[in-house]
Amino acid sequence: MTGNTTETALLVIDMQKGYLNKDSIFFIDGAPETVPACAEAIRFCRAREIPVFFITRCYASDGSNVERSRLAAWERGGRPVSPGCAPELSIELPEAFGSDPRDHHIVKPRFSAFFATELDLLLRRLGVRELILIGTTTPNCIRTTCYDAIALDYDVTVFSDCTSSKTEEIQRANLYDMSGIGARILSSTEWMAERDR
Repeated sequence: MTGNTTETALLVIDMQKGYLNKDSIFFIDGAPETVPACAEAIRFCRAREIPVFFITRCYASDGSNVERSRLAAWERGGRPVSPGCAPELSIELPEAFGSDPRDHHIVKPRFSAFFATELDLLLRRLGVRELILIGTTTPNCIRTTCYDAIALDYDVTVFSDCTSSKTEEIQRANLYDMSGIGARILSSTEWMAERDR
């Protein structure tokens, strides 16, 4: 067992070049602008021994595990977030995030970080009760992870400045909906100030 006593974990979802690069068919407007705030949240959590989970996608080079609804776009767009794709479309995380041997890395096959992964098992082994969600995209991977986490009885906080959507309207609507089912919506600076009181 680990020495985690925070009961909190940070989930960093899909912050990969294939979603952050403007040349990618899967590019999310606003996502690159969240990188500095995400990097600061990661640094803050590592410094306080709050477990950091990087939840990512990695499509098979033959497309066999790509969602049917995305397959044509994925093929047309240079097969992003898969082995052998162009470096600017890759599975790599931003350099600003650094690395730490304590970090956890989970590849998810679909939108939710919980779907067909070992995430729930690992969180329960660590004694985690509260999840902080950051990354992209808010209406897809953040939202489905939030809903699954709440269904599994985790407390959920979503950082408004560390998440992104195709438009500001979509971002606001999805943050509002998640707050309506019990997620806390805070900026990363608000949450960090709370933790340091």
